[in-house]
Amino acid sequence: MERHDLARAIFDAAHLTGEFVLRSGATSTEYFDKYLFEADPVLLREIAEHLAPSIPEGTEALAGLELGGVPIAVALSQVTGLPTLFVRKEAKSYGTAKLAEGGPVGERRITVVEDVVTSGGQVILSCGDLRERGADILGVLCVIDRQAGGPEKLAEHDLALSPLFTMDELKASQQG
Repeated sequence: MERHDLARAIFDAAHLTGEFVLRSGATSTEYFDKYLFEADPVLLREIAEHLAPSIPEGTEALAGLELGGVPIAVALSQVTGLPTLFVRKEAKSYGTAKLAEGGPVGERRITVVEDVVTSGGQVILSCGDLRERGADILGVLCVIDRQAGGPEKLAEHDLALSPLFTMDELKASQQG
């Protein structure tokens, strides 16, 4: 699938119209439901194939952030053969009490995977947690940059964001 066609397919799958209450409490007549493109196996594979060339050289593992980054990281793992780590927002308080499941974090070169980046707040927190455990974060990949300051905020923490698309690109894909 060509890049433009993928953008259109993502938008078509996830753009909803109606009346929606946003996290901020405001209402909107449109909503972008990222889980709709993540749940489509054909679309998810296309996304992974297009994202794979953006994985920084030297990456030893992909770290999918809870919840939306996990399916993207797993699909990337299937395309690249790189192992996947499943990263929680906070370490569980029982059992192994791990922040990340799927293998060791310390002393590994990791690329963090997220579905959508808005302000980058959770990515920054999760990368900080991974770094505290000895990870070397080589970069952050996402499917969509909502263009709400995320790349700039991440850069303040020495994190380079590589989005597959910006929200403007997805909207422009509807023009033809």
